[in-house]
Amino acid sequence: MASNSSVLILGATGGIGGEVARQLRDAGWDVRALQRRASNLEQRDGITWIRGDALSAHDVAKAAQGCSVIVHAVNPPGYRRWSELVLPMLDNTIAAACAVGATIVLPGTIYNFGPDSFPVLHEESPQHPVTRKGAIRVEMERRLSAASKNGARAIIVRAGDFFGPNAGNNWFSQGLVKPGKPVKAVSNPGRRGVGHQWSYLPDVARTMIELLTRRDSLEPFAAFHMAGHWDVDGSQMVEAIQRVVARRTGRKPRAATFPWWLLTLASPFVVTFREMREMRYLWREPLRMDNARLIAALGKEPHTPLDAALEATLAGLGCFTSPASGEARVPA
Repeated sequence: MASNSSVLILGATGGIGGEVARQLRDAGWDVRALQRRASNLEQRDGITWIRGDALSAHDVAKAAQGCSVIVHAVNPPGYRRWSELVLPMLDNTIAAACAVGATIVLPGTIYNFGPDSFPVLHEESPQHPVTRKGAIRVEMERRLSAASKNGARAIIVRAGDFFGPNAGNNWFSQGLVKPGKPVKAVSNPGRRGVGHQWSYLPDVARTMIELLTRRDSLEPFAAFHMAGHWDVDGSQMVEAIQRVVARRTGRKPRAATFPWWLLTLASPFVVTFREMREMRYLWREPLRMDNARLIAALGKEPHTPLDAALEATLAGLGCFTSPASGEARVPA
């Protein structure tokens, strides 16, 4: 098994891949990132960018030479051809990891699980997905489990809905607020009284890195759940956004109901809306993740207070500035 501090990131231009890449770089790792449009061996921001495609087994294997870790955080943009491309990309990562004895790190999701496993999810809860994406996620983990018996190792960190300053496509930036605009209203996709699980992206990345430092003591196939931020009744996230925006700008945005009807009308024509609508079941029933296994491994879960996490997220999304007025007023 490779044990050096060289890591290959697939998906480093995305939310979780980029965050993990930056945190590993800051922790002293030799970070390589595969990107189709990169100049070969381009040095940028302390990261070595290698021209290549995650859909090319040759490119991935070549980039992974000498690496002890491969972070598989790559997804087709905008959900396009997701069902066709996700598994072939993972197979390339698995082949490269088996060849060099690397540990694969996968950002997991809750899509693997159906309502029969609610309201509290444990790592070994039954995986009976009710969506196409969920079924693919189950198969991804099955393949990683098989790879762990063939020279590779795998660490999966499952978390709730992402939010963060560079989180990419997610429910927070596509459903609750509008990036690049002042927050005048906060939409709530959930039912009143239904709890929901959130995870702050930098905390997820920190969790992965802390697990990596202990990878030699983990099982060859190890899955962990993060508790993240638990919104007990589905209203606390909206109220926290209102609180943070009011403190930052002096204006409290109103709470609004998420327009599920609009997704229903537009989903035949907009792929992203169709995928969002498919996940509606996660907003209709309470879902909480048990992190006892993670606590046993790390002692504590990395956790940023909600208001601080939201302020960084909204600032990163450009919600406190506007082209016309510049920086929004901060109350004295």
